[in-house]
Amino acid sequence: MAKYPKHRMLNRTSSHRQALLRNLVTSLFLHESISTTWPKAKEAQRLAEKCITLAKKGTNAAKLRAESIFYNPHEMVPKLFGPIADRYRDRPGGYTRVLRIEPLKSDQAPSAILELIDGPKDMRFALTAAVVARCAKEDKDLSTMTLQNIKKVTRFRKDGESELERMVEKLKSINFVGKNKDVVEEEED
Repeated sequence: MAKYPKHRMLNRTSSHRQALLRNLVTSLFLHESISTTWPKAKEAQRLAEKCITLAKKGTNAAKLRAESIFYNPHEMVPKLFGPIADRYRDRPGGYTRVLRIEPLKSDQAPSAILELIDGPKDMRFALTAAVVARCAKEDKDLSTMTLQNIKKVTRFRKDGESELERMVEKLKSINFVGKNKDVVEEEED
């Protein structure tokens, strides 16, 4: 029976790998969304989930452990143990999401976006709102997948349904011009 490694080495020494992951997690909690290669995002996701679990515990030992992970702990630990821990207080797990995207660099390495769920930069929430707005403008029924996505993005989000409705109304006011959907103009009231 073949033994598989417990984590990706990312072609780095152990100390370099730990430094890379600490840097990615610090950037994630600072910006709430980062773009990187897919293997790096999957490894950073593991560490970010552990940090949020530490924040939900809220003990002094957990704060000390979190301080050892971040590069700028005096900025990040209060944010992690404050608003981020409160955001995920009722969620049992799955605080981050990795979305595959087109390769960012010319070497065609698989790229991904690592984001915190239910945050202001939640990509799935925005895409779901855009689909609901488009279906409403075109008088189409919502597909079962869209209904499932609505349930997923609003389930643990505080005031999720009302926030989704606000974003849908905002997106309805955007008018797409012609067949080129890159050109967008605001409707005048």
